[in-house]
Amino acid sequence: MGRKVTSFDVARLASVSQPTVSRALRNLPGTSPETRARVLSAAQVLAYIPSDAGRNLSAQRTKRIAVVSEELTNPYYPELVEPLRYQLASRDYRTVLVTDTPAGPVGLEALADGSYDGVVLTTTGRTSTLPRDLTERGVPHVLVNRLLDEPESAAVGIDNAQGAALITELLVMLGHERIGSIQGPVETSTARERSAGLARSMRDSGLRVRRELTRRVPFSHHEGRSAALDLIGTAQPPTAIVCGNDVVAMGVLSAARSMGLRVPEDLTVIGFDDIRMAAWPLINLTTVHCDLELMAKEAVELLMQQIDGSRSEPTVQRIPVALRLRGTHGPLPAPGSSA
Repeated sequence: MGRKVTSFDVARLASVSQPTVSRALRNLPGTSPETRARVLSAAQVLAYIPSDAGRNLSAQRTKRIAVVSEELTNPYYPELVEPLRYQLASRDYRTVLVTDTPAGPVGLEALADGSYDGVVLTTTGRTSTLPRDLTERGVPHVLVNRLLDEPESAAVGIDNAQGAALITELLVMLGHERIGSIQGPVETSTARERSAGLARSMRDSGLRVRRELTRRVPFSHHEGRSAALDLIGTAQPPTAIVCGNDVVAMGVLSAARSMGLRVPEDLTVIGFDDIRMAAWPLINLTTVHCDLELMAKEAVELLMQQIDGSRSEPTVQRIPVALRLRGTHGPLPAPGSSA
């Protein structure tokens, strides 16, 4: 049996790129008549048959959805991508994972070449122009766990302000006043909303927001640990540290252990997201629970409404949160303790 002919073979014979073959065979905009004729001729010569049996040619559907994610070394993203994949599969769509790289985020051309029926964006910055570019290209899309400063695309996000208020309420009840905060990059809506919500709820509760005890770092264990070592090493260290996500909180736990501090007797640590690792007995992290299954379900529903044409105007939905009380929170340490 001979080797199966692929779209790359057609591209090579027609002297074009593979995405151009994809667009030409679907008669999508952006391909000149001359180029399309060359691609069709090459496909006929090679007896090329498109391999996606699920494609509805009359509707120009690929039955594929691109999910843009960070690299999966961050444990949050597998836990977000999997419920998205499940929801899409239940609607007979295949998930194609497209990851940002250290060199930069995924660009428009990788998402708008006709390879996908829609796009799920999970890493978009607050001021990104990518959603607007996708709108202008007519590509259905939805933001998940990220919001734009100007809500011009469909989006589903967590109620970060509610989560911050729940954290503050707990810290007030425990008697903490010298509260540290290690938050994520301000260009992301999650980090901005969580830090702003925490500051607002603390002020409303009569607590002082101490700039010297506030740090902004990338969402990583290493950065969380470094920031915590810095805070713990100050002349008057915090008795509680609120973290922008669970991965940062785990870095704080590592820092506390290396400094000989007991959690929660000497230091309270609170995370945000409630990834599965947070509930492991070794970690047992007190954190804000975010319902990723519900977020994925709502996001895919918004995307499907765009694909079938039943919704075009942008809408923003918020998923409520809850506080998971585990083993890393405790009352204000007594005077003379090691904190």
